[in-house]
Order: sequence, then structure tokens, then C-alpha cells
Amino acid sequence: MHEEVDLDEFAPWLILLTTLLGGFLRVLMLRTKGMWLDETFSIWLANHTVAEMLQWIAKIDQHPPLYYLLLHYWIARFGDTPYYARLLSALFGAGTIPIIYLIGKRMSGAMVGLVAAVFLTLSPFHIYFAQETRMYTLLTFNAAVAIYALVRLLTDSRAARPIGGQFWEYLHAWRTFVPVERPPQAGFSYEDRSRKRWLPIQNIETDLAWVAFILFSAATMLSHNTAVLFPLATNIFVLGLILFRRLNQSAPQPVFQAPTLGNWVKAQIGIFVLWGPWLFTFIKQASAVYQRFWIPAPTGDAIIQVFKSFVNASAPIPADLGSVIWGLYGLVFCLGLVTYRKKLAQLLFLAALFAVPFLSELFVSIYRPVFYDRTLIWTTIPLFLILAAGVAQLRLRLLVFMMIGILGAINLFAVSDYYRFFQKEDWSTAAGYVAYYAEDDDLILFNSNFVVVAFDYYFETYEDRYSIRVEKQGVPLDLFKDGILEPQMTADDIPRLISLLGGHDRVWLVYSHDSYTDPAGLIPQTLASQMTLTQTRDFYGGQVQLYVTP
Repeated sequence: MHEEVDLDEFAPWLILLTTLLGGFLRVLMLRTKGMWLDETFSIWLANHTVAEMLQWIAKIDQHPPLYYLLLHYWIARFGDTPYYARLLSALFGAGTIPIIYLIGKRMSGAMVGLVAAVFLTLSPFHIYFAQETRMYTLLTFNAAVAIYALVRLLTDSRAARPIGGQFWEYLHAWRTFVPVERPPQAGFSYEDRSRKRWLPIQNIETDLAWVAFILFSAATMLSHNTAVLFPLATNIFVLGLILFRRLNQSAPQPVFQAPTLGNWVKAQIGIFVLWGPWLFTFIKQASAVYQRFWIPAPTGDAIIQVFKSFVNASAPIPADLGSVIWGLYGLVFCLGLVTYRKKLAQLLFLAALFAVPFLSELFVSIYRPVFYDRTLIWTTIPLFLILAAGVAQLRLRLLVFMMIGILGAINLFAVSDYYRFFQKEDWSTAAGYVAYYAEDDDLILFNSNFVVVAFDYYFETYEDRYSIRVEKQGVPLDLFKDGILEPQMTADDIPRLISLLGGHDRVWLVYSHDSYTDPAGLIPQTLASQMTLTQTRDFYGGQVQLYVTP
């Protein structure tokens, strides 16, 4: 008991240090790796006006607009260099650390919250995506806040009162406040009157939790389209809890208390009202994904690899040691399940948050593969909470610190390998090579019309500095002229490609992502039949080729 009191006393300082460490790991070497295709696409969208951005998102993207909107205003203030463009993701990643601590503390105590925060802080999976100009850390942050708000509601008996009741009482108390008469000799004080006029924030914390749950649930869905599985998971659990209480009214009250059905329905209506304007575009984007998408069908090995990525059991280490690490995580996970054996409602809550989206993506993948580790990144929150409960189950502080130290050291080794060795697509080299050898009126072709965005992120600097005048064209269709993203090259497109060569003695081909857009290699074959290949330059992510008229 004395140990728990001490931990509660120092926990705020420990979580502050943990968050600072997580922030440091997420900004470390933030600018050193090249901006790959998806990152530059985020910046390209964000550099448009809001109206243009929304039109392009609806036309060619598969994601909702919230991240792009935030990035739009962010880079307008700080610029779109790799460091500042990625910093937004890093901040959301670091900001999620204290949130997972609050979830764990509310559910199982400060120790579980702290250990979960350490898992998140040192997670190579999360550090990687915190250094990308993409929406995945925003998705995790929004989901974490929504989960915390829901946990507060499930552990607050006042959640059964009608939503908004506390706000009305608070407003009524403010309006009907009668100041206490002060003795004449005391004088007048604005400070005393204002302090007595406002009631403690605890008087409305339940309604604030409802508002936070509604807002951040909608924000989660507006961060990524697959996050529609978030309300599915919460509804399955909460409606099941409500049904259980109605069928077993004489049973002991579980750790989680079910909200009233009326309150829950109101919350779902609020979420839908906020997300609803995106519904039509969501259906359009989902239809486009169903017709054609690049993600391969999940295999058993791919599913296992996702689990390993979440807990870092797939770090680049010897196979026998990898098995030991995988076994350690398995042991901790089982201990976590034991911890919740008397808190079945909490276990089912965490299980629903993890299993429902995981299994749903696998089910949808039967018809169109959508199973992808990064879209499930927010499900690591319940996973880390179970692992943290397993570490806390060791009881003795020495054993807890030893386990944290072992697993933390493994993660740090993997993170150091990421900093030193992991490469992203090297569009800087491709753009610099073409800029160095380019001549006026050269034609630059892109087999994947999408990659012109990544190429231009670096090439436009050379164009402005050295007044380079070239023509750029996507093949078989151009992204900007035709508004079609990554069409596949077919034999029927060859005559159009040949017609593009007219009037150009020199043609560059930036060849990348060809397995998706030109699997038969028709573009280089056609160019070679019309011109002579004189130069090639490989770069990480593709190849640059120069063709010249004989």
C-alpha cells in the first residue's frame, strides 16, 4: 500500500520524463531520411487551398481530410521542409504517451499506466510512423483520447444521468449565484467574487467526458477511413454490457458500469452528425478501393508479422534470440490475461478494441485486401495495456523494473537500427541527377503518374534556381491533366506514348512502382524501340533512364 501511494505521488513526474523521452526519440534525426512518395503527396495536398484540397482528396485519395487540413495550416506556419512537415506527426505521437498512462491508471492503477506508457514510448513501430508526414499518429492520438473518455464514463456512476444535465446545473448555478455580503471594512474584491462564482470543474467532468468521447470518436473516423471500425468495436462492447446488465440485474455490479441506452444513442448520433458530411465521399473512396487497390491478400505469415511488428518481436536479431523475445512477450501477455481474470468487463473491453478491427479487416480482405498494419496502429493501445498489466502482475518492483529494462533495451536496439540503416525512397538523388544533366525542352515521363509529386518536391528547387525548362508527363495518363491516379499501362496505350515523343530529342523516364503500374515493362520497351538508351541511374525506389534520338 505504501508503495502504491509513493508511486501515485511520483507518477506525474515519471510520466513527464517518459513523455519527454518519447518526444526526443520521435524528433531524433527527423530530417535525415528522404521524403518518400506518400509523405510528399501529403505535403502536395496540404499546399493547396482548402477547397482544392478537398476536391483532390475526393477525386484521387483514399483517406479522410482531417490530417491534411491540420497539415495545411501547420506548413503555412512552419514550412514544408522534411523536419517541420514531420514534426506534426512526432508531436501527436508524443502526446499519446500521457493519454495511454491515464487510460491504464483509470483502469488498473498507476503502475499499469506507467508501464503502458513506456511500451508506447519505446515502440519502434510508433517511432517509425511518428517520423512520417502521414496521419497514423493523429489516428492513434484521437483514438486514445476517445478511449480514455469512454473509460471515464464506464467508471463513473454519474454517466447514467442524462447528457447535458451537469452543464445545465452548472449554468444555472452561475446565473443564480448570489455573492456573499462582505463586511464594509473588508472592502471590495473582484478576485473573491470571481472565485466564488465559478464552480469546480469536477461538477461537469462527466458531461465533458461525453463531449470528448463524441468529438474524438468522430476525429478518429476523420483521420482514417478504416477507423469506422472504432465505433463498431465500442458499440459491440457497450451494447453488450447494457444487455448483460438488463438480463442480470441481480448480478454483482461489474468494474465497468453500463451507461443508459438513451445516453449511448445520443452519443452515437452526435458522432454521426460530426462525421456524416464525409459519408458520401467515404462511400466513393471505398468503392474505388474495392475496384482496384494495391495491398496484397493477407497470408498467415503476414498476420503473424503484424503481431510481431506491434511488439517488436520481429527486430533484426538472430532467429533463436527472436524466439526468446517472442516468448517473453507471450509470457507477459498471459500474465496480463491473468490480471484481468477478476475484471472480465475490462478484459472484454480491451479485447473488443483490439479484435474487432483486426478481424474485420481480415474479413473485408476476403473480398478486397485492406489488411494493413499501419491502419491498425491504434489497436496497439489495448495491446500495450494488457502487456503492461502482465508486467505489473510480477508484483515485486525489482522484477517489474527488470522486465521493463529487458523489453525496453530490445526496443532501443531496434530503434537504433532504424535510425542508422532504414532507408526511404531517395527522390532527392533522382531529382538531382535529372537536374544536373537536363537540357531545355527535355521530356520527363513517369510510369507512375503519382511519383511526379515526390520528384517535384526536390526538383522544383532546381527548376527555380537554374531556370530549367522541361515538360513532365505521366504515362499512360497524367495525374494533373486527367485526374486519374496510377492507371496501369496496357498495349492499347502504346500509340499515345509514341505520340508524346514527337518533337523531343531527349526523353527521361523516371521508373518506379512499376510492379503496380507497368508490370509488363511496356514503357521502357516502347521507348527503346523508338530511341536509344544512353544513361541510367539507380536510386533507392526506382531508376532514372535517358533516351536520345539516334
